[in-house]
Amino acid sequence: MTAGRKAILTISLILIADQILKIIIKTNMYLYQDILVLGNWFIIKFIENNGMAFGIDLPGDYGKMILSIFRIIAVIGIGFYLNHLIKLKSPIGLIISVSMIMAGAFGNIIDSLFYGLIFSDSTPYSLAVLFPEGGGYSSFLHGKVVDMFYFPIVRGNYPHWFPIMRGQSFEFFRPVFNIADSSITVGVAIILIFQKKFFPKNPEEIEQETDKTG
Repeated sequence: MTAGRKAILTISLILIADQILKIIIKTNMYLYQDILVLGNWFIIKFIENNGMAFGIDLPGDYGKMILSIFRIIAVIGIGFYLNHLIKLKSPIGLIISVSMIMAGAFGNIIDSLFYGLIFSDSTPYSLAVLFPEGGGYSSFLHGKVVDMFYFPIVRGNYPHWFPIMRGQSFEFFRPVFNIADSSITVGVAIILIFQKKFFPKNPEEIEQETDKTG
């Protein structure tokens, strides 16, 4: 299988898994509903956000529109970069990692672009309906991103001697996220870990080091 096909396969599998899970969650869970998976430290929690990854919010209609447009531009840029890497016959690990980042970004873009058009609103008292008769809950570019993975592994309070937040409660890991967010995070992490392998030194740097040691 060529590097290009591996990239397409990676993007397709992540997008399909991400969207299937989001649709299942949105049409079968009430907003803010919890499903305990492994005790109290792995929870399926249905929330929606207007903003960036891991539930970070960007207020206002214009903020949401700007973010959606920025996402589209970013995905187009990543697509050109991925195509460039494939033509250069870059390491397959780098190509797969960039494909994961692109798939994750595109997965959340789909929510922003279309979910407001094809779903009714989710509330703590009613389930969302796909393709409702009266139309969706919002307009193009103003859909909300569906998140569901919640890992409050450690909970407690800051000690009283701790500066600033003394006595206040803390929780790790607080953000709720989705498959798309995970794909971006894992892709970036792989690039950072294997950057020396993915981005070998150019001939000029190698020659300079050789001259110094020689």
